[in-house]
Amino acid sequence: MFADHGASFVKPHFPFRLGVPSCLYPIDLVSSAQKLGTVVDDVELVLFDVDGLCNFPSPEVIEGLQAAAEAYDLTYTVHLPLDLILSEGEDLWSNPSMEKARRVIRMTRPLKPWAYVGHLDGVAVEDGASAATVTHWQDQALRILEAIGHEVEEMHLFALENLENYNPEVFRPLFAQLPVSACVDVGHFFKNERDPFPYLHERLARTRVIHLHGSRDHHDHRGLDLVPEPVLVELFELLSAEDYRGVLTLEVFEQEHFLSGQDCILSLMGEHCALGIS
Repeated sequence: MFADHGASFVKPHFPFRLGVPSCLYPIDLVSSAQKLGTVVDDVELVLFDVDGLCNFPSPEVIEGLQAAAEAYDLTYTVHLPLDLILSEGEDLWSNPSMEKARRVIRMTRPLKPWAYVGHLDGVAVEDGASAATVTHWQDQALRILEAIGHEVEEMHLFALENLENYNPEVFRPLFAQLPVSACVDVGHFFKNERDPFPYLHERLARTRVIHLHGSRDHHDHRGLDLVPEPVLVELFELLSAEDYRGVLTLEVFEQEHFLSGQDCILSLMGEHCALGIS
């Protein structure tokens, strides 16, 4: 089980930064960062403001997160709260998805996040969309990414995440025209029984964050025991061969799935990792 706060502790050191969502435990953001800081290198801040429920951090919470980062050598990845809607209007920020994204970016800026992770709403470009529809979607997506990139100040700090309901090939011109990074969610490929490796090979040099989780019956964010072992072996051999130094978030929401997943990664990485006293 996790070490108590303030005690000396042991956590694995991988070539990449191992991450986990802040909501792994039903506790507040600062307590979560303190608890998870004993076992991981990055905490994915899962922020929401919907149906009267909001966990957007106050300035006091941001100060607490900064203190936890310093104490535990943590970084943060900030997951924007909503899929970014491709608005037809002139004012992109009038859409709630964009307005909330801007608020989150501004309030978390003092944390110097490793990355801001966001989805683009992809309903229009689900499988079967016409070429004209895809082109229009891409034009609108460029407007959104340019606006978000301006907010994060350094565009490579925004990591564009693939979703399972549309082919991530639609991203190709976006990456060609803008210096955004990628968040490759391998679990979203597993959910729809697609091969993640062609996309991962193409994007790894631009990948700042990887999300990893298992899937069963089209339900994802499950344990790594649901991922075939040869697939996991291929994945970690690739990350080792390419000396991946970004964040790998074990994006699961149950304690046992994280603990078993961490053990799995330790086993697969072998001599590429070590246990270090912090």
